[in-house]
Amino acid sequence: MKKISLQMPYGQNEISFTIPFNSLVAILRPTFSMKVNNPLEEIIYALEHPVGCPPLKDLISPGKNVVLLCDDNTRLTPANLIVPIILRELASGGVRKENIKILMALGTHRPMTLGELQQKLGAEVLGQVEVINHDFRNPMALYDFGLTANGTPVKVNRLVLEADVVIGIGSIVPHHIPGYSGGAKIVQPGICGEDTTAATHLLSVRTRRNMLGMVENKVREEMEAIADKAGVKYVFNTILDPRGRVVKAFFGDIRQAFRAGVEISRQVYGIPAPGRTPIVLASSHPCDIEFWQAHKTLYPCDMLVEEGGTIIIVTPCPEGVAVTHPEMLEFAGQSPEDIDAQIEEGIIKDKVAGALALAWAKVRQHAEVCLVSDGIKAEVAAKLGFKHADTVEEALDRAWARLGKGAGVTVLTHGADTLPLLPEDG
Repeated sequence: MKKISLQMPYGQNEISFTIPFNSLVAILRPTFSMKVNNPLEEIIYALEHPVGCPPLKDLISPGKNVVLLCDDNTRLTPANLIVPIILRELASGGVRKENIKILMALGTHRPMTLGELQQKLGAEVLGQVEVINHDFRNPMALYDFGLTANGTPVKVNRLVLEADVVIGIGSIVPHHIPGYSGGAKIVQPGICGEDTTAATHLLSVRTRRNMLGMVENKVREEMEAIADKAGVKYVFNTILDPRGRVVKAFFGDIRQAFRAGVEISRQVYGIPAPGRTPIVLASSHPCDIEFWQAHKTLYPCDMLVEEGGTIIIVTPCPEGVAVTHPEMLEFAGQSPEDIDAQIEEGIIKDKVAGALALAWAKVRQHAEVCLVSDGIKAEVAAKLGFKHADTVEEALDRAWARLGKGAGVTVLTHGADTLPLLPEDG
């Protein structure tokens, strides 16, 4: 039987495996052929040609306080290039360094280490301005802005109260909760409290299995309402190719700049797929640190796998399942109905973790999930309701034993950053 050798990213390395040629239906990769711009020129151009607002130089003046919200090391956004240029622009407008703060928009992720901050922002930036890790569980760090019209509690890092200008820095990539990252997502969940994040995550997973690739949806609307309450008006968003190189950048209004960027992001990450297959095999790259990030791979796979099929996720997860949500192992393997009931009854205290466990459980209802991972062993995978295999070949053999040797396979080389475009999507 003729076999083909394939490679896919596995953290900083690659993993190789073979697959029968007749079983391989498609290999889906994000577009590597988009024009890659000079990043520094693109950043400057974006600042000088804002979308839906005046140029940055017209928004600032001496004496003003500025807070930059920046995504963390789980994202590829080149903050080390973006932030120094923004700081120079602020300095030229008379803003003093002591009036500038950088708030790392961690959402519910763990704090970044000094080494990680130096890599993300650059040592020079750390020496110039104060950099703070957002703490979503510290009530003293949060300010209660009341409720949205939808009833979501708006608890946001109180640093935004001190600021005359707040700019969120991130990238636009397809995302299962609000459709795409970027825009107001830097605020929610980026700098919000646990209750706020739980509300939007639950809104998402209770509305549909995922929102991947949907620009307009209830969650995006709620995130933008939260940003409005907090007074965050501006974003600097990049669109990157799968290698993290800048394709395009947009600065401007939190709604308009984001939607301009989505058009480019869809071109990079939207990949035509021939249809659904019994087996979908995907690398979690670049979301490899823990399953709290790697789980993003589930949703494009969920869109591509046939009912009752098998999803195989290849992910290193050196930090395990979820550093800041270890209690997930107590309930994540249960049925979606049981998880949702326990959230409502208050048995599950960590509602953010409950929301993601609910999302994972809904995928499991649709297809079997198998992990190939050094960081998540078989006993831990079982607590999540997943199977485990030591190698890709072992996982495929198990899937074929269950589904039949002729079951077709779709391969996603960058699963977490893939937006499948199925024929019915037009």
